[in-house]
Amino acid sequence: MPFFINVILPLPLDNHFTYSISEAEANFLKPGMRVAVPFGRSKVYSGIVSEVHQNDPKIYEAKPIEQILDKSPVVTAAQMEFWSWIASYYMCTEGEVLRAAIPGAFLLESETVVQLLKGVEVQDEELTDDEFVLYEALQQQSLLKINEIIQLLDKKTVLPVINSLVEKKVVAVNQEIYEQYKPKLERHVRLHEKYKDETAMHQLLDDLSRAPKQREVIFALFGMTAQGKDLIKISELTKESKASAAVIKALIDKEVLEEVKVREQRFQFEEGELAGKVALNEHQQQALQEIQTAFETQDICLLHGITSSGKTELYVELIEKAVSEGQQVLYLLPEIALTAQLITRLQNYFGEKVLIYHSKYSVNERVEVYQNVLNNHDNARIVIGVRSSIFLPFHDLGLIIVDEEHESTFKQYDPAPRYNARDAAVVLAKMNGAKVLLGSATPALESYFNAEHSKYGLVNLDRRYGNVLQPEIEIVDIKEKHRKKRMTGHFSDRLLEEIRETLSNNEQVILFQNRRGFSPILECNTCGHSPQCPNCDVSLTYHSHNNQLRCHYCGYHIALQTKCMACGSIELSTKGFGTEKVETELKALFPGHQIGRMDLDTTRGKHGYEKIISAFEEGEIDILVGTQMLTKGLDFRNVRLVGIMNADTLLNFPDFRAHERSFQLMLQVAGRAGRTKKRGLVLIQTYNPHHQIVQQVSTNNYLDMYKEQLEERRNYKYPPFYRLIRITLKGRDYSRVNEGAEWLATSLKNSFYENVLGPEFPPIARIRNEYHKNILIKIPQKQSLAKTKELVSRVLQSFKAIGAYRGVKTVINVDPY
Repeated sequence: MPFFINVILPLPLDNHFTYSISEAEANFLKPGMRVAVPFGRSKVYSGIVSEVHQNDPKIYEAKPIEQILDKSPVVTAAQMEFWSWIASYYMCTEGEVLRAAIPGAFLLESETVVQLLKGVEVQDEELTDDEFVLYEALQQQSLLKINEIIQLLDKKTVLPVINSLVEKKVVAVNQEIYEQYKPKLERHVRLHEKYKDETAMHQLLDDLSRAPKQREVIFALFGMTAQGKDLIKISELTKESKASAAVIKALIDKEVLEEVKVREQRFQFEEGELAGKVALNEHQQQALQEIQTAFETQDICLLHGITSSGKTELYVELIEKAVSEGQQVLYLLPEIALTAQLITRLQNYFGEKVLIYHSKYSVNERVEVYQNVLNNHDNARIVIGVRSSIFLPFHDLGLIIVDEEHESTFKQYDPAPRYNARDAAVVLAKMNGAKVLLGSATPALESYFNAEHSKYGLVNLDRRYGNVLQPEIEIVDIKEKHRKKRMTGHFSDRLLEEIRETLSNNEQVILFQNRRGFSPILECNTCGHSPQCPNCDVSLTYHSHNNQLRCHYCGYHIALQTKCMACGSIELSTKGFGTEKVETELKALFPGHQIGRMDLDTTRGKHGYEKIISAFEEGEIDILVGTQMLTKGLDFRNVRLVGIMNADTLLNFPDFRAHERSFQLMLQVAGRAGRTKKRGLVLIQTYNPHHQIVQQVSTNNYLDMYKEQLEERRNYKYPPFYRLIRITLKGRDYSRVNEGAEWLATSLKNSFYENVLGPEFPPIARIRNEYHKNILIKIPQKQSLAKTKELVSRVLQSFKAIGAYRGVKTVINVDPY
């Protein structure tokens, strides 16, 4: 009887593929192991075994596998079940989920490699120009990958050139599978066996009397081994003995020391005294009691705690309880910036049990976190991570905490799977029999709606820790200030006066402007032309620190123009402002003070966030300017004043969530003020001081905002009353995208009638030279979600079968906002 396996490939394919295996392999292989398999004409991929069986695929002949890559499964059965749910709910394929779920180092891919055959003599005239260029390059560099050859010859069709060289027996083409993950090996040394007894030891020290530096190293080694260590790190030994690496190398060469390589963990925990827990006050105690009571009857609980009410302390109590019962805890955060502050706090409580998982980690570091969770290590009890950490291979998950659950960063936009980590965490918890705690000062409308309708438990925490007063919120009408000429740049006299007073009391200021760069538009005063991105329908943003005009969508950039590109006039002015402009103006207004900036441009590096946050915490920065990164639950003790530079940029956005989002952002940023005894102040600058959202922020009235927005959603058929699926069509040919969108919308309207909106061009209709057009499907509560998706899939399949629309891509986004 032949044996077969089904394999999930890391490609956007709807089905699993079947490969043939021998009986011995069938006995060895288990679902969740990786295998290298051929796919297509010449590619080798590593896929995950999903099933071992004996059913021959009828449609195609099953190819044999290339090799088995694991001794035991790297993916658990529970993970595969979760992947399958994500693929069906978010309408993508399991291959796309696999790519998102597993650290890239596990997914080997064949890189076709071209190399010169040894001892080949070639006459130049026998080769064409392209062949000669490739031949020359291979003499300089022994291996070239296909992608490198494409760049070298600057053409897509390089295979004919390679084939012709293969026929002329000049080059060989090999498939190579690269194992990307490399364990970190630390060099250690110990004294060689032959010097273990005393006489040999004395002899050695006599011999080394002429080499004082080498002798120093041996003494340092004795001192360190006396502390009970057998192996000593070379790096520690050089530090202790103040010797150079050459001295230690000489001792290894003389066989006085023996070198041993030891595998190290990449993430080190600095051992220190573990801090005691903070005592909970009566309100926190009561909230904790209510959460635990809610968990007795419900799996999900929403904690609506105002900013600075001490939610983290509650989380710590719940984490401790879960860990003491032998369970794992997943702590989800919306932003890497937040992990920097939280990790120190949690490591102070739980020491080594805390692991961190996010995209600023290198591939190798992520592999190690993954393996620690997979092998159920003791130091994998608590995982702090951003959205992708829901894919880790948990064994006994007991609690998931989703902090700042309203944050839009929990939603993945590109590439597929376009999942929302908060919603997926709820399903993950259900599959694992775990509890979920959603925490926020400004919960998402849907979460609060679910809590009000008894789907979730609801716990309120409405006192700030230590009974600190809520900050006072004041609205500044900048329209009026402009009229009375009381503005200095983008600062009203009121804001400047408060900044001066705050700085004179040695307190800190945070200023919020949700746009990076110096200025979003550079305009010619003569003809009104402003430089546009050639690939996207947006104007270029001016960045002053490197004198560039940049596109924030595709990265296109040019040097700042000294004269107008259209009419040649030298009168250019900037319109609008970003964080960089605010920073420049502050430097001119407050020359004696340190000003910091926190946005995507300043936090590019791995520790970019930590550097800025710790400098601000330690008082090295007096005024911190930033984008929405600043709003995310950071805890600064010495901030008295928060200024929102312009509230209108948030409110005037073409999106049904714009008002809810701007309320959340403003209230969150306001919550950074006055977190200790002294009451904080928040100044909101706006041209529209009577806007209902600005008024609701100033009175901190979440419930009013909730009721008002809910009423609008009910009237206009939006979540939580209707589910949404957005289909985006993308293509380089404008008319093809247009016609395709019309065809698709008409087909969908035949089934869903008035619940299909569009096709519409989004506010930015062209990005990276592709035109985008959106169709929105609204699904009423009574309509079956599964059947709707089935129908949408069928219509999309018919669409893809039409030759005229071949170049148009379709992107499906379930729950797109």
